[in-house]
Amino acid sequence: MASLSTTPQPNSARALADERLSPSYYIDLTKVADPLVRSLLRCPTVFDIKRAVADLLAGRLDVQLPEATGVVEPGATVRGRVIVAPGAVIAEGAFVTGPVLVCSGAVVEAGARVRDSTVIGPGCRIGHGAEITRSLLTGGVFMKHAGFVGDSVLGLGVNIGAFVSTTGLRITSGPVTEPATEEVCAYLDGCRLPTGQTKFGAVIGDGVIVPAGTVLQPATLIGAHTLLYPRTQVGGFFPAGSQGR
Repeated sequence: MASLSTTPQPNSARALADERLSPSYYIDLTKVADPLVRSLLRCPTVFDIKRAVADLLAGRLDVQLPEATGVVEPGATVRGRVIVAPGAVIAEGAFVTGPVLVCSGAVVEAGARVRDSTVIGPGCRIGHGAEITRSLLTGGVFMKHAGFVGDSVLGLGVNIGAFVSTTGLRITSGPVTEPATEEVCAYLDGCRLPTGQTKFGAVIGDGVIVPAGTVLQPATLIGAHTLLYPRTQVGGFFPAGSQGR
């Protein structure tokens, strides 16, 4: 088995050197109580977290997963390898397709859909009409309404408003193919940075509230405690503690 220290390195030397691409720029690691989630945040850059989650749930990392002793209510639809940790709940009417880990204290409510290499961190609440795929929700995330989060990393206490959607592919990439083949790049200081991913949604730092109806462009990077004002589309990089209009 590999360890998190052997997670593939990013493709850009600049990415390694820029603290704005470090997980700790977006998430206060001292406040992440769950050791498994904290281990995922030891990746060199935020671009590596999605791959680390997939490796973890596929059993390719030397990390012990929790016992699946949480609650799956009658009427919930659960397929594949789904680990419901002690104190977690998948409610009647929820749809969960593994590999997925639902951490202690998290609730996937009726009508929610979680799938494909996703970790729902402690204390998260995923509500009716919300869909989450290939993502890490670090902890205390509220996504209580219809919306979509894919190929993304959400920090502590993030709140996702109704009808928010991340996007993982750029429309300038030509015809859409499945699986995607063209690498998604992020933009920082006017420079193009490869993510190493063919789909990459957003990194949303601790405490950010994403207003209802917002569409996040591919590879959007939002620093911790950024104040986002209501807009139709958001993209690019927002420094921690900034205001986005």
